[in-house]
Amino acid sequence: MSSGRFKLFGFAVFSVGVQLAYAAGTATLSGQVESAEEHRPLAGARVEIRGAGHSSNVLTAIDGTYRFEAVEPGTYVLVVTYNGHVLAEKQVVADAAKADEEFFTFTRAALGTVTLKEVTVTAQVTPTAMARAAQQDAPNLIDIRPVEEIRKLPDVNAAEAVRRIPGISLETDTGEGRFVNIRGLDADLNSTTFGGVRIPPTNTASPLGGGRAVAFDSIPAGLIGAITVTKTNLPEQDAEALGGTIEITPKQVPPAKDYYLDGHLGTGLETLRNSPIKDFQISGGGRFGFGDSAYKPFSFIGTAAWYEDHRNVDDIEAAYVDQQPTVPDKAFAAFEQRYYRYHRRRIGYGGELDFEPNTDNRWYVRYFDAGYTETVNRQRLLYNFSGNVSPDPANANGFIDPAVTFNKTLRDHKEIIDTRVLALGGENHLPSWTLDYRAALTIGSFNAPYDYNSTFGNPNAATVAYDNTSNPNFPRFNVGAPINPSDPANYVLTGFGNGKQNSHDQEWSGVANATIPTSFFAGDGENFKTGVSARLRRRHGEIGSFSYASVPPVPLGDAIGGQPVSFYDNHYQNGYNIDYNFMRKLFLGNSSLFPENTLVDAATDALGSTHDKENVYAAYGQYQFTPTDKLSVLAGVRWERTDATYGANAVLTDSNGNLTGVAPSIASRTYDNFFPTVQARLELSPSLVARAVYSRTIARPGFSQVSASININPGADSVTQGNPNLKPTTSDNIDVALEYYLDDGGILSLGLFNKALSDYIVNKQTTVLFPNNGLFAGFVGPAHVFTFDNINSAYARGLEFNYEQKFHQLPEPFSGLGVRANWTYVDSHLQIRNGDFTMLPSTSKNTANLGLSYDYRGLDLNLAAYYTSKNIFAIGGSLATDVYSQPRFSLDFGGSYKVNEWASVYFAAKNLTNTPLKFTEGPGQNRPTQREFYETTLLAGVRFQF
Repeated sequence: MSSGRFKLFGFAVFSVGVQLAYAAGTATLSGQVESAEEHRPLAGARVEIRGAGHSSNVLTAIDGTYRFEAVEPGTYVLVVTYNGHVLAEKQVVADAAKADEEFFTFTRAALGTVTLKEVTVTAQVTPTAMARAAQQDAPNLIDIRPVEEIRKLPDVNAAEAVRRIPGISLETDTGEGRFVNIRGLDADLNSTTFGGVRIPPTNTASPLGGGRAVAFDSIPAGLIGAITVTKTNLPEQDAEALGGTIEITPKQVPPAKDYYLDGHLGTGLETLRNSPIKDFQISGGGRFGFGDSAYKPFSFIGTAAWYEDHRNVDDIEAAYVDQQPTVPDKAFAAFEQRYYRYHRRRIGYGGELDFEPNTDNRWYVRYFDAGYTETVNRQRLLYNFSGNVSPDPANANGFIDPAVTFNKTLRDHKEIIDTRVLALGGENHLPSWTLDYRAALTIGSFNAPYDYNSTFGNPNAATVAYDNTSNPNFPRFNVGAPINPSDPANYVLTGFGNGKQNSHDQEWSGVANATIPTSFFAGDGENFKTGVSARLRRRHGEIGSFSYASVPPVPLGDAIGGQPVSFYDNHYQNGYNIDYNFMRKLFLGNSSLFPENTLVDAATDALGSTHDKENVYAAYGQYQFTPTDKLSVLAGVRWERTDATYGANAVLTDSNGNLTGVAPSIASRTYDNFFPTVQARLELSPSLVARAVYSRTIARPGFSQVSASININPGADSVTQGNPNLKPTTSDNIDVALEYYLDDGGILSLGLFNKALSDYIVNKQTTVLFPNNGLFAGFVGPAHVFTFDNINSAYARGLEFNYEQKFHQLPEPFSGLGVRANWTYVDSHLQIRNGDFTMLPSTSKNTANLGLSYDYRGLDLNLAAYYTSKNIFAIGGSLATDVYSQPRFSLDFGGSYKVNEWASVYFAAKNLTNTPLKFTEGPGQNRPTQREFYETTLLAGVRFQF
């Protein structure tokens, strides 16, 4: 065995304890792999017994134990290996008449260098220390968060689970994490995989309109075994990862366990309106075989998760006239009081069947399905300002508008989001090389079967005095007599619309890789890896629009239900809610009273129809070698060819917006790109690692960005116009990092990065008051119009700091204390208009996590704070009208107590700070366009594990 250092978890000396037990003429061979000096277990080591009567292997469990049953009496060789490196070989005798124990001690000098480069972090038995060791020995920059850490906090979906990782910022919607930014870069620029398979988006909307971002709120945390964020891609990975790649690893059967079962039964409360929560998750599986053989080549695991809530949102939104100096600054064009009630059922399930007849061959089939069904009830009271304002003589901060009208509206909407993954693959260790391969089908779908929008208008105008300066977060209004905007009197039905939407995004993919060991240098782990892949993607979207030339003049008083609503911490009165059941029955039972604008709707449908094809073919080669005993290098290049067509319709209309003709509009794109990388890892000491990386990545235009289609959505108050001339964005990336690894999975690290971006795609947003007719029938109040363009060059550069440590060295009971702190700073630069420079959209300068933990004698307490600074959300017509997402700070708590070895109870509180989501016109705080909040979420339940 070659000499060298042994740096596995900082262990200096290991021992293996072997115990032979006998029953019915056969032996049970069991034992443990641990540190002789510190008595720490080694999880994931392979233990094999070889002999004429029995030959099989197992992996040590999280406590370092292993077990072989029904071993025939005889002489065997016990082999302990880790990552292909033999730690021990010892002859043992299984004698039915005599028990035997064997202990092995290995010193550092007796062992060669053992690394974790090939360790896959899987399943809920993955300890934090093991995940950190995999990060330490990886050839590239990665961060791993295992499920043990995820379940400690009230992170109910994949987005919230990943935000605790350094460099991650979160885009939220309806009070939950939805989209993930890596190092500040927009979520559309990242790649997401599930079990190594790239998954398509489901939600048709994304923060900057690209439509490529995966909506992580559709993936329940209960499906996750571990999350890995790759910040410097290897050539073997898809290059479409400008920010990085997020890998969601499903759960697997724990090593060295024949059977297992775990899960939780929980409930909770959304405190804004005291609505209930149901939270259930279960995973189970085992290993099995056929006949009398003790070796079990098959394993199966199944997982199911259910999370149901009735989330409520209080929201106010505003639009400004923005015609200074003609109109006074901050004069309102519109103000909306929005009262939301959501009902979401998030469900995920799946399973995996593995067949491993021996250590050299493995095959698997895997299927997972995750998504949610959600209904939305949005009640609005809308102030329609004339913009003809004058100063309020009674209030230096106020205005008077003499001609304000009002609307009461209801949105009754349902959407179904679903992600499906089917994968078949295998791995074969041949005499001189290794082959792995996979074929997969992934589907992301969005279906909105209905979107009823009812508008009740009040024909009477009122004089309104308002003050949106003294406290911009809570504008105050004084409506002149005799009008009371929340009184249903004088309101009558003036508009009704319906919409349907369907998007189906499907990708067939295949990949084959060959790894060939080489020996040009003396170091371990030297190999050349090459492979080919193809991703064949088909995406189509359909929009069904239903507008009506006239509606029956139903009084609002006939359509209301319940009691008058006081909301937004009792700052505003919304009046009675509109009864959605009444409006459905009115529409469905009296279709003759709602004559459809068939020609206008046909034009809208044609504009929203898309049929896209995008095929990506790739080949790569990478060489990993160790020129010295401290330096390891991975170098390679990836080639990708993109062959795509983006199909839409161009329409001709008359002066009334009626359809007169439709012509297909198809944009074709074919281009080739090369993505070189050099990634160097220098081990300055067994615990200190330095890294330097150059890489190149790409982000293709979003389908809605590059398509010629127009998406007109009155329910969402938005219009999106694509740009068929968009180019893909590419980035040349440089990363350097210094990492010091501490005991028990701790780390102290500092990293610097620089991304030089070419042809960066920007989302330009304007606010428009459309006429409520023709193509824009159903628009009430201001609408957001989105378009897209390339910017020649931009950059994002910054640093990441990470510190995690458990203080086991402190005297009891303080030995249970721990801390986690990370901070990411991003300096970005983009010219959005001639002479106007800003940071990249969605890029916060500062993002930070701070966590305090206490884990002692079964009690586990965790307090986690998250902060992200403001960022530009959408580019407007000027610096003053750019839309900004304002800073957010949130605080979460999670606690559990272990009752016994298989059961524990838990309690968690999410959003203790009641953090609002706030958007503003311009960078300052005093021109809010949206500000919504949700109050605190409480969760409690029982966890079990067998």
